[in-house]
Amino acid sequence: MRSDPMMDRYHAAADRQDWTSAASVMQDALAKEPNSADYHSLYAYSLRRGGASDMDQVFKHYNEALRLDPRHKGAHEYIGEAYLMVGNVAKAKEHLNALDKLCFFGCSEYTDLKRAISEHESKTKQ
Repeated sequence: MRSDPMMDRYHAAADRQDWTSAASVMQDALAKEPNSADYHSLYAYSLRRGGASDMDQVFKHYNEALRLDPRHKGAHEYIGEAYLMVGNVAKAKEHLNALDKLCFFGCSEYTDLKRAISEHESKTKQ
């Protein structure tokens, strides 16, 4: 499999926790390849990790990733985490259920989202 220079640039920025640069790289990538579920998911992830105040943009790009690839495990995990950020546990659980169906033998995306939901619920019960 050949290397994707956009993904290489994205991962370099993400490794530095430079979410502004990571989002910028994915924005450029989407301009060239608007039908990439991976690019939409990583753009939304970068916005979210960078502390985006506009969660509508975050949800728009996660939803586009899932429209393009309904089986995109990363997008399901990350949109679930985004729903937790805005306090919508029910929507997060919908994506956990989708992952449960996609990850027949279990997967890290399911485990991570399940843990995030548990942590969110334990914090809100205190």
